[in-house]
Amino acid sequence: MAPPTSGLIVGRTSGGGWDWKWLFFSFEGRAHRAHYWAVSAASILFAVICAIVFVAALDASIDGTARDGSSLSAGAALALLVVYALVVWAQLAVGVKRWHDRDKSGAWMFLAIVPFGSLWILVECGFLPGTDGPNQYGGDPRRAVATGY
Repeated sequence: MAPPTSGLIVGRTSGGGWDWKWLFFSFEGRAHRAHYWAVSAASILFAVICAIVFVAALDASIDGTARDGSSLSAGAALALLVVYALVVWAQLAVGVKRWHDRDKSGAWMFLAIVPFGSLWILVECGFLPGTDGPNQYGGDPRRAVATGY
């Protein structure tokens, strides 16, 4: 597939800011390192806040049983599963977009299931710059930051 001629920047709002819905849930386009770190920080913060609220709401002890002796309810377990799924989805979405920025397939996210593969994902997505200019996945997201587009 040839690079887009327009250099379209996916994920920008009309005011020039980030489109958060795209950033957290879409697998299309390119994301720069700031996107990656913002989603990672937001995901960790969201998971920690949900865990704190969950524990406070359950009034649970360390062994997972409530003070009245009842165990973790199915509804509470489902709520934790939903939170975990949202965090994993957001991390996968921004990771795929970072691989796109590096002009590679998002399938490289499968490295996460290989021993030490997550370390390579961290290096590629978190520290190495993306390709300059448009590539097969869209326009350069760094250009959008520099020009305010």
